[in-house]
Amino acid sequence: MKIIVPMAGRGSRLRPHTLTVPKPLIPVAGKPIVHRLVSDIAEVLNQPIEEIAFILGDPAWFGDDVVESLEELAKGLGAKPSIYRQLNPKGTGHAIMCAEPSLSGPAVIAYADTLIRANFDLDQKADSVIWTKRVDNPEAYGVVNLNERDEIIELVEKPTEFVSDQAVIGIYYFKDVGVLKKELQYVLDNDIIHGGEYQINDGIKRMMADGKVFKTGTVNEWMDCGNKEVTVETNAKMLGFLAEGNEQLISNTLQQENTTIVEPCFISDGVVLKNCTIGPHVSIGEGTIIEDSTVKNSIIQSQTVIKNATLDNAMIGNHAHFNGQFTNVSIGDYSQLK
Repeated sequence: MKIIVPMAGRGSRLRPHTLTVPKPLIPVAGKPIVHRLVSDIAEVLNQPIEEIAFILGDPAWFGDDVVESLEELAKGLGAKPSIYRQLNPKGTGHAIMCAEPSLSGPAVIAYADTLIRANFDLDQKADSVIWTKRVDNPEAYGVVNLNERDEIIELVEKPTEFVSDQAVIGIYYFKDVGVLKKELQYVLDNDIIHGGEYQINDGIKRMMADGKVFKTGTVNEWMDCGNKEVTVETNAKMLGFLAEGNEQLISNTLQQENTTIVEPCFISDGVVLKNCTIGPHVSIGEGTIIEDSTVKNSIIQSQTVIKNATLDNAMIGNHAHFNGQFTNVSIGDYSQLK
């Protein structure tokens, strides 16, 4: 089994946090989004992972430190790491084809801006499985249309009339991803463009027209990391899941004085807390210092200093300095508010 991860986008909706760090490497509950996503997929698949291929953008943005962290992630899961580049943002189908040498055999393709909780077996009779989540407002999503055998016969983007309530979340399994490669090559060769880009859906539609069987794999939770608001919400949900699994979330190196911690919270190594109430649903990165503050429902990254603050629904980057009474804030790396 292979995992293919397109992650070339910079993540403009999550600025200012993505001005210095690619969105897939923003931490949620103490672990970068892409690390958590790939690890969760590997756990769901419950089979050996042969290779993990990452499609990155410009090396000036996705540099050596990013490559090193992704290679460590793959090796930690017992897989060969492969790094590819999409230097021109030409869409999802184009991104996948940038990893052309790795497109053979069984594979999962997953876009690195979402997190899941799932527990199911892949339908081995299907040529492909598209992972979905039941939603209350399907008109806001791309959804699947099913026949009487629960096979996917159509992908419909933001339907104006009800088609189904199963939204496509951006994770796909292919029994032989080489078939998708063939169809995407046709899409590129014939300049088939939608929304100004080459789309994975056009390759999938060609597979369906050829009689390939597509089934759904429904996830229990689908958590977006598209902007600051939903990323903070996703952090809270993930902390709850991890706490239920009895995962240790608070480092033994925490230094605290006159501080109350309302769990669940993630607190990394070397954190100092003085005269604080922290939590619930707070993630704090390595080496951060917080004094005389109340913080809940927030993500605070590494090597940051916060004083005299009351924070709720906040997201603060690395190496930042914050001193004040603002509440719902979003400041990026190396920012100062004093």
